[in-house]
Amino acid sequence: MNHRPKRRQFLKTAAAASAAVSVPYFYSTPKTLADETKSKNDRVAMGVIGAGGMAGGNMNSAKDWVDVVAVCDVDAGRRKSFNQRHSGGKAVESLDYRELLDRKDIDAVHIATPDHWHTKPLIEAMLAGKDVYCEKPLTLTIDEGKLIRKVQKETGCIVQVGTQQRSTFHLFAKAMAIVNEGRLGKIREVQAAIGGAPTSESIPVADVPSGLDWDRWLGPAPKVDYRYLPSEKNRGRGNSNCHYEFRWWYEYSGGKLTDWGAHHVDICNWALKLNGQSGGPLSIGGTADHPVEFKDGKPVMNDRYNTATAFLFNVMYPGGTKMIIRNDTDNGVLITGDKGKIFVNRGKLVGKPVEDLKDNPLPEDAIAKVYKNLPMEQNGRAAHWANFLHCAKERKEPISDVHTHMEMLNVCHLAGISARLGRELKWDDASEQIVGDSQANSMLARPYRSGYEIDMG
Repeated sequence: MNHRPKRRQFLKTAAAASAAVSVPYFYSTPKTLADETKSKNDRVAMGVIGAGGMAGGNMNSAKDWVDVVAVCDVDAGRRKSFNQRHSGGKAVESLDYRELLDRKDIDAVHIATPDHWHTKPLIEAMLAGKDVYCEKPLTLTIDEGKLIRKVQKETGCIVQVGTQQRSTFHLFAKAMAIVNEGRLGKIREVQAAIGGAPTSESIPVADVPSGLDWDRWLGPAPKVDYRYLPSEKNRGRGNSNCHYEFRWWYEYSGGKLTDWGAHHVDICNWALKLNGQSGGPLSIGGTADHPVEFKDGKPVMNDRYNTATAFLFNVMYPGGTKMIIRNDTDNGVLITGDKGKIFVNRGKLVGKPVEDLKDNPLPEDAIAKVYKNLPMEQNGRAAHWANFLHCAKERKEPISDVHTHMEMLNVCHLAGISARLGRELKWDDASEQIVGDSQANSMLARPYRSGYEIDMG
């Protein structure tokens, strides 16, 4: 077992100490993490791996509490721009994230790389004794999740997954409180509507942009050419197999099924667990449209986007409960129980059980209960960061821990495997294996390209 090395105390004083855990976030007293990190010595020294837009948004949310002291990215332009915006150019820049992990003065690490680059640095960061806030989806495969959970248990490192909807108190957490208070009764069906994905024309091979280390960007993924097709009149990002557009390629992502699925399937799974309906899935099947033909679960064309553009999956659970994952209706989560139903997304929480709160409000501590009785400071992404920093100091499990994340992400990955193979899958949740389908089971893992294997040393 790798024992966590001693390092500078995460925060010198209690996080949000005066906000009683039984009080909803909107009644919190003014004592906050920001008040307690005014001294430079009390601020968190953060290393950032992956310096794109997601990392930038996260650092904007965490700027009251953290100082970016090191930044790593394989794109020199992004690296420099991020350093200027979030550290005034004072952070140490590096091409190789392992230099960042070797530093003893870094308290925690933020990983905001493309999906295929999440697992390797996350595991190596934990083995280096670092607490980590890692963007979702945590893995590219189911087997990667098994290894992450194992290493997290062995090291005791605190890992927060960037599923910040769990820290949106007036919407998703409130919806979970309604479930937890029994206002919906037994849940019969949950639905995650996550929207479809784009297609592209043939994207030609192009010169690698100046400053981008393409081999390192590919990392564990197969060696291929860089591709880029400018958008009409050079507006927008254009089409590529890099940066933001990586999510439309199965080589680097699971498409919408893991991109938005990691948010809404997570809320569905959270509701089922809160309601005591915590058994894992039994089967998953449905239909999916792809922009290219597939053979043996692999795309036959390599010059255009290949993830599912439209889909409708039914996931069956013990007791007849069903989860629906679809693209063709209002983005959000619909939870249907034998006493009523609610719909929640990032803009609204509606349904008769919500309307009934006017005359029969939730108990004062209802949201705190579903939030693991942890302090609730701010809301949304900033609250998610406050939760991570508090849990890192107090050595507590954060609201988006790796174990519940992988429970739901397994469902997203299974949907992707079912989509690529075009058939229903039976799942043994205890062994985390697909039943009676050797080809599908072979897709629970992917080989790492030579030189980019996970360093378990």
